[in-house]
Amino acid sequence: MSERKTNRPFVLAAVMLAMFMGAIEATIVSTAMPDIVAELGGFSLYSWVFSAYLLMNAATVLIYGKLSDIFGRRPVLFIGIGIFLIGSVLCGFAVSMEQLIVYRFIQGIGAGAVMPVATTIVGDIYTKEERAKVQGYLASVWGISAVSGPALGGMLVEFVSWRWVFWINVPLGVVSVMMLFLFLHEKVEKKKPEIDYIGTILFLIGISVFMYLLVEAGKTAYTVPLLAAGMLALLFFVIHERRTAVPMIPFHLWKARPILIANVVSLTTGIILIGISTFLPMYVQGLMGESATVAGFTLTAMSIGWPIASSLSGKLMMSVGYRTTTLIGGAALLAGGLMFAFMDPSFGPLWAGASSFITGVGMGLTSTAFIVSIQNAVEWHERGAATASNMFMRNIGNTIGAALLGGVLNSRLAAYLQANPEAPASLSVDSINELLGEGAAMTHSARFILNEGLTASLHAVYWVVFLFAVVSFALLLFLKKGE
Repeated sequence: MSERKTNRPFVLAAVMLAMFMGAIEATIVSTAMPDIVAELGGFSLYSWVFSAYLLMNAATVLIYGKLSDIFGRRPVLFIGIGIFLIGSVLCGFAVSMEQLIVYRFIQGIGAGAVMPVATTIVGDIYTKEERAKVQGYLASVWGISAVSGPALGGMLVEFVSWRWVFWINVPLGVVSVMMLFLFLHEKVEKKKPEIDYIGTILFLIGISVFMYLLVEAGKTAYTVPLLAAGMLALLFFVIHERRTAVPMIPFHLWKARPILIANVVSLTTGIILIGISTFLPMYVQGLMGESATVAGFTLTAMSIGWPIASSLSGKLMMSVGYRTTTLIGGAALLAGGLMFAFMDPSFGPLWAGASSFITGVGMGLTSTAFIVSIQNAVEWHERGAATASNMFMRNIGNTIGAALLGGVLNSRLAAYLQANPEAPASLSVDSINELLGEGAAMTHSARFILNEGLTASLHAVYWVVFLFAVVSFALLLFLKKGE
């Protein structure tokens, strides 16, 4: 690493821009989804739009982390951004929900490089003493993207087209690549690439099977054989990882209690995060009757709370310690989850926004503390893999959450319609397509029944989110003072 030639302020700006592209993706697509469903149909495939992206993101994040330790951060990040932009362009041209899901797979393959490698670059060019402060700057990206992302997404949907929520990534990615090319200079001892392909394939098979079962929620006739196949794949994955010299997941890093708990809690908070960002716009638009722009601002609140808490996280760790900082964050997650669980359409978007903000505070306090702790615990040659392992666990949480909560929503809504004697036979889960659109051809009674069903289903989703907030807090209690 030749820090003498690297222009740190410009590299930090380029990294923040790349992270902004990844961060804006989370909120801007969620804001557009009700309108995408209204145009393309396929509400029953709603969660697959997120799951496809998150699955490939999770499957590739550790590979990119490992590659960045071998070939350097810059070329790996360039490849990731390039694939991400190709996927983004294709997503904007999708004419069916199935097409959009395929293109989101491509986008996810590239996205796996953006967050972990960008974060690792900062860990490389700044000292241990500087990292907590700079990680706070990186966290502010979530605030900037949140203020502009949902608002921009809402306006694009209302005044132009939802397709532009994908195309907006192109100029951001191009500028970031140009700045990194000009201002980041690395001195890397290139080694023979040793990639855990077998582990990657076993992991991909296992997680894909479980994701499919979660989304379909028992509707497939092959539940038992698929479940067995998924469990076997994950079992062989764990056995293989423990034996191979180049594991996809470096389990030896997890022997430290703070790293172990940080990674497991990142899994549970990943589920919370996707549950809110995926389904809140649907709640605000479909049930509260607000516009896409207003729905976007309710998500903005979460991402404003996130960077505010992240900037305070470094100071808190210095004054009250790592354990207390994460426990305060865990308590905020509990409070936010409870507010979502008790939310009613009559409460309006202010309640939704306040719930988001408090949840964002919890996310900011915990995630920043986790990254600083992990990066301080390892040397340069393992920092890419260690940082990626934490991102990996959050991505797995996102993936599981999108599938699990999508399955809860679909099965709860289907059960509600089946149990309601007044529901017309023509009503199904995919009738939500019309509800999220203009709904002009829908009778008043059918609209009322769908509204009630969607309300009950989303409440079930948010109770599951709260349950994971409880699990997160309980796990944080296992941290010891001084860690």
